[in-house]
Amino acid sequence: MSIQRLHTEKRYSEIVIHNGTVYLAGQLADDYAGDIREQTRQTLANIDRLLAEAGSDKTKILAVTIYLKDMADYAGMNLEWDAWVAAGAAPGRACVEAKLYDPRVLVEMMVTAAQA
Repeated sequence: MSIQRLHTEKRYSEIVIHNGTVYLAGQLADDYAGDIREQTRQTLANIDRLLAEAGSDKTKILAVTIYLKDMADYAGMNLEWDAWVAAGAAPGRACVEAKLYDPRVLVEMMVTAAQA
């Protein structure tokens, strides 16, 4: 049983792969100045990029946990999510309101996906 860690920092790895399962650290937008829709688009683009690097893609996502700064942003986030999620491949999902590490961050997502 090997564990592969990519983009490892002192506190976390962006990608951890174990036994054909890909675990992504919480993903954020690159620019916190955008509204919920922009931050969601950027977050999803980062998820796409990291999954590709791990040998996976959004059709193989098993579960997602979405953290919103404010549930008032739920509809705006879902507009972007619904346009992005692969038809017929919607993963298990939870969405919660949470106090995030930076007040400018509106959304963070954690993803678990199959590798192949």
